[in-house]
Amino acid sequence: MRFPNSFLDELRDRVPISQVVGTRVTFDRKKTNASRGDYWACCPFHGENTPSFHCEDRKGRYHCFGCGVSGDHFRFLSELDGISFPEAVERVADMAGVPMPQRDPQAERREQERASLSDVMEMATGFFQSMLQEQQGAEARAYLRGRGLSSATQQAFRIGYAPSSRNALKEYLAGKGVTKDQIEACGLVVFGPDIPVSYDRFRDRIMFPIEDARGRVIAFGGRAMSKDVPAKYLNSPDTELFHKGTVLYNLARARRSAVKGEPVIAVEGYMDVIGLAQAGFENAVAPLGTALTENQLDLLWRMSGEPVLCFDGDEAGLRAAWRAADIALPLVQPGRSLRFALLPQGKDPDDLVREEGPDAFAAVLAGARPLADMLWMRETSGKVFDTPERRAELERNLQALTARIGDENLKRHYSQDMRERARAFFGGNQAQRGGGRGFREGGIGGGIGGRNRGFGGRPGGASGRLAVSESLARSALVRSSSPTMPLREATLLVSLVNHPPLIDEYFDALDQMLLASAELGRLRMAILDAVAHNPAHDREVLLRKIEADGLLPIWQQAETRVKSAYMWPALENAALDDAREAFAQTLHLHRRAGSLHKELKAAELALANDWNEEDARHLVEIQAELSNLQATEALIEGFGILSGRANRS
Repeated sequence: MRFPNSFLDELRDRVPISQVVGTRVTFDRKKTNASRGDYWACCPFHGENTPSFHCEDRKGRYHCFGCGVSGDHFRFLSELDGISFPEAVERVADMAGVPMPQRDPQAERREQERASLSDVMEMATGFFQSMLQEQQGAEARAYLRGRGLSSATQQAFRIGYAPSSRNALKEYLAGKGVTKDQIEACGLVVFGPDIPVSYDRFRDRIMFPIEDARGRVIAFGGRAMSKDVPAKYLNSPDTELFHKGTVLYNLARARRSAVKGEPVIAVEGYMDVIGLAQAGFENAVAPLGTALTENQLDLLWRMSGEPVLCFDGDEAGLRAAWRAADIALPLVQPGRSLRFALLPQGKDPDDLVREEGPDAFAAVLAGARPLADMLWMRETSGKVFDTPERRAELERNLQALTARIGDENLKRHYSQDMRERARAFFGGNQAQRGGGRGFREGGIGGGIGGRNRGFGGRPGGASGRLAVSESLARSALVRSSSPTMPLREATLLVSLVNHPPLIDEYFDALDQMLLASAELGRLRMAILDAVAHNPAHDREVLLRKIEADGLLPIWQQAETRVKSAYMWPALENAALDDAREAFAQTLHLHRRAGSLHKELKAAELALANDWNEEDARHLVEIQAELSNLQATEALIEGFGILSGRANRS
């Protein structure tokens, strides 16, 4: 029996290959990284004592580096168990809970028709590409050059041009033997009972082929060259090949990047995807002219457990981000969430990388905010909570949001998170009543403090995590409370590795340094270990030790984090005196922030047990100092950015 490719693809998508392989092998705990869908085991096809058999959920493939066997779900079962291909398909279908298809001659015929339609779409793609290079495509070529797209990028994305003729494509395809029904079935012409003669759907437009997960062209998006056309962008209609809400532009290329561990980035348009790819970000996708759908979110999650949704930083962009958060909320679960990156106002990703370079976009990604922050921001943005009724309404809204989460364990954690945010936001003495455009960064227990005034303008209350202004929240050093790679901590360690004389000068500080990041803590221990075993240490010695300990990816991530924030004194080419001065300032801020947070927790605890005027004043003073500390960090960051740009010019 011949199975439709769509059925086999559905089985592969529904059942991770690790689930199939896991029925026959025991995965090695040390080498396996289940959170990334990366599994290792001793090969079941040949005897071995060390695990060289690898399977990866995102690829849906297995490979043994010892004996060389490789394949997918069905080949694994058929070769290992000696069963036929249909039997292997049936077993995976049972695991997926999907009924086996009955032999259907009509379905098989439709599958053949789909294959022929794919051939037609390939012909149309070639036609549009050739038209771009003709004289009539000169204006389109000039437009693409003006957008900074190289010829190589245009060819990689197979960009073309549809001439203004009503029949150019139709006549070309007919000359190749393509039937009228096939042309209509591909959505390449406008036709109907009230249209005597069909005509080309795309005319005088730059053409962007839309591919499926296998890289086959299934539709087109066209950008109008004329300003008088009502629809600036026009997509193919839904066809046998194409269903707009279930496809992402650039899916196949982004999936290859996701296999390397890069987070998938969802942006708004074709040009954003292409501009980012040319700047080195090949992991971007885009919905096709609509808001993200549940099916598209599912596609994102199959590639990355925490994709980044990138939106403009204006009001429209925020509204789009909140709509995406609403769609995602019932679907999130452990290992499946979102982060939100907000661009500077008036900029899209393509503009940003063209005008300011890849580092500017990397900095935006580094500041991406978790889903919980976006929900909190929406519920508090621009609002005042100066009455018990308004505060109760906020709590009710937060409860309603968390109730929409399907996963019970995650719902419990979100409920706790929102309760703690509300408690910290209002304060123990209920003095802080203001709402506003801001939220603290980094989740519960994160953040570097806040400001000593609520959004309503009154003095702040007993809050360990105050709301941060929108502009200050964008500050990279304020964002450094990220539990994965805090910027301040990364800057300290990168400075020491790049400027080893600082290790001798600040050895006691390094030895006693408290770091929130466990990964950076391992990096700190590697530095200490290198110094202990090699007194004549230099940068190369430290890097060899870091690599030998398997920490090179952490080092690279830390250095990239520092480069993205333009903290140039920490980098290798900075003068030692500049590095020393910046390190001393950063270390002072790090120590003071830690001390203030300890004082803040103690003050909160004291007020919770016995509220009094004196302790409340002391709490406000601590909050004020934390606010001043944030301002100092923001100034340092600004100096770093300006100097970094001067350095690069």
